[in-house]
Amino acid sequence: MSNLVDLFVTFAKVGVMTFGGGYAMLPILQREVVDSKGWATEEELMDYFAIGQCTPGIIAVNTATFIGQKQRGTLGGILSTLGVVFPSLVIISLLAGVITVFSHLAWVQHAFGGIRVCVCILILNAVIKLLKKAVLDVPTAVIFLAVTLGSYFTPLSPVIFVLLAAVAGIVLKNVGVGK
Repeated sequence: MSNLVDLFVTFAKVGVMTFGGGYAMLPILQREVVDSKGWATEEELMDYFAIGQCTPGIIAVNTATFIGQKQRGTLGGILSTLGVVFPSLVIISLLAGVITVFSHLAWVQHAFGGIRVCVCILILNAVIKLLKKAVLDVPTAVIFLAVTLGSYFTPLSPVIFVLLAAVAGIVLKNVGVGK
């Protein structure tokens, strides 16, 4: 029972600290789920994020569900999901009316501008940390560069890139290239 409560509380803490969407929660998830709790490895977290990107719904919710399911089955997945969305539900409900009243004020607009910059840096730090674990050899570097260029220069869905990268990984492994 305490592990179920721990799942809810941990993901509620992640949910309350996440500004800027699912990608912004990655550094917090790494700290809480990988470093502090040991519920997943960095590689598993990257896999959950990739799958969460490809499946319907919000990446943060999908990732919380995967980790909770891994820890305590269906009930763990449900409680983790509820934990990650609960703070947003409460905060958004409280702020919905207030934001529309004060959004025209310059200091509110500047505050959100500062928050957006901070979120970009948090995402960049998470990407750099994950990059060190993901790009291990020449084949994974080629996949990384191909996806980076493809996502920048084409309007293809991220789902397509994840699927193509998965196929490339399987093919390269089966032909003996890389690890």
